[in-house]
Amino acid sequence: MPEPWYTLAIVAASIAAVIFLVLRFKLQPFLVLLLVALVTGLAFGGEPQAVIAAIRKGTGEALGFVAVVIGLGAVLGGLLEASGGVNAIAHRLLDMFGEKRVPWALTAVGIVVGVPLFFDVAFIILAPLLATLAIRAERRVTYFALPLLAGLMTMHALLPPHPGPVAVAELIHTDYGLLAFYGLICGIPSALLAGPVFAKMFHGAPGFGDQAPPPMLDEGAPQTNAIGFLPALLAMLFPLALILIAAVAGQAMAPGPAKTFLLFLGHPFTALMLAALSVTGWLRVRERAPWATLSSIMTRALEPAGLMVLIIGAGAAYKEVLIESGAGQQITALVTAAQVSVPVFAFLLAAFVRIAQGSATVAMVTAAGLAGPLITAAALSPSRIALVTIAIGGGATIASHVNDTGFWLVKQYLGLTEAQTFRSWTIGATIAGLTSFGIALLIWPFV
Repeated sequence: MPEPWYTLAIVAASIAAVIFLVLRFKLQPFLVLLLVALVTGLAFGGEPQAVIAAIRKGTGEALGFVAVVIGLGAVLGGLLEASGGVNAIAHRLLDMFGEKRVPWALTAVGIVVGVPLFFDVAFIILAPLLATLAIRAERRVTYFALPLLAGLMTMHALLPPHPGPVAVAELIHTDYGLLAFYGLICGIPSALLAGPVFAKMFHGAPGFGDQAPPPMLDEGAPQTNAIGFLPALLAMLFPLALILIAAVAGQAMAPGPAKTFLLFLGHPFTALMLAALSVTGWLRVRERAPWATLSSIMTRALEPAGLMVLIIGAGAAYKEVLIESGAGQQITALVTAAQVSVPVFAFLLAAFVRIAQGSATVAMVTAAGLAGPLITAAALSPSRIALVTIAIGGGATIASHVNDTGFWLVKQYLGLTEAQTFRSWTIGATIAGLTSFGIALLIWPFV
C-alpha cells in the first residue's frame, strides 16, 4: 500500500487529468474517464489484467441497472413529449394558479415535468411558453424562466430516474424510496428559493435580459394526438408514487406476499416500465397512434440517453479502480482524521468537479466514487445515505458556467448574453445547490 501522501497525489492528479483533458482538448468524458481509470490503476502498482478486471467490474455493475432506468425514463419522457402531455400539464397548472402567481405555477410545472424528463428536453419543450408569457405580460423573460429552470434543475439533480441520482444511488447503495422522499423535501424549497423568490427580488436589476422571441420547434419530430392533462399527469406521477409506496412498505409492512408484491411494483425497473407501457397503450388504443410512429418516438427519445449511460459506466470504472487499489480506504482514514463529515466532503468534491469541468453527471459519479468508502466506514443509516446523495446532487448543481452545456442552452433559448446568463442562470443554480445541501445538513442530526 502506498503512503497516504502518494495516494492523495495520484487521486488528485487523476481528477486534474480528467478536468484538463475534457476542457483543454475537448475530449469525450467517456474516453477520458476510461483512460484515467486505466492509468490510475497502473500508477497504484496494479497488475494490468487486474486493472482491466476492475474496470470491467465497475462498468458492468453500474450499467446493469443504470442503463435500463435511464432508457425507460427516456422512453416515458419521449412519449409524453410527442403526445403534448407536457404542454397540457403546463397550461393547466398556469390556469389553476392565475397570471399573478405565474412564477409559482412555473416552479410547480418545472417540478412535475422535471421528474420524468431530462432537463434539456423539458426546457426546450417549454421555452416557447416562456417567451409567450414574457410578451403577454411585458416582462423580461428571465422573470418566468428562472422559476421553471429552478424546478427542472433540482429534479434533475436529486430525483430518479435522472442519470446523476441513479448513478450515485447505485454507487453508494441509496434506497430509491428514501431518495425520492428526501429529494422532494430538499428539492422543493430549493426550487422555490432559486426560482420565484430569486426572480421576484432581482429580475429587475440591470443585466437580466429582455424578452426573447419563441425558439423554432423541431417540426420533423414525430407527434401523436394530444393525450390530455389527466392521463399525462398520472403517467408522470405514477412511477414516483410506486417507488414511494415500496419504500413505505419496506419499512412498515411485515414480510409476506403483499410486501413482496409492493416492493416488486416499486422497483424503478417495474415502475418506469409500467408507466411507459401504459402511455403506449393509451396512445395506441385511445389516440389511434400508428405503431410505426410510437416506435419512432421511442427511438428518438433513447438517442440522448446513450452518451449519458456510457459516461456513467466509465465513471463507475474509475470508482472501482480506486476501491480495488485501496485508495478509498486511505482517503477514508485521512478524511476521518480531519473530522470532515461525509455529506460535507461529498458536497465539496462534487462542487469542485462541477465547477472545473461542467458536467453534473460526471461530478456526481466522481463524488460518489470517492465518498463510497467513507459511507461504508461510517456505517451510515439508509436515510443518511440518501442525504449524502442529496448533498452530492447539490454540489453538482452549483455554478453552471461556460463549460456546462446547460449554460449555453439557457443562453440561446432565452436570447441572453453571456453576462446576463451568469447573473440569472448561474446564480439561480448556485442558490438551488446550496439550499439543497443546507436542508440536507439540517435534517442530518434527526435521521
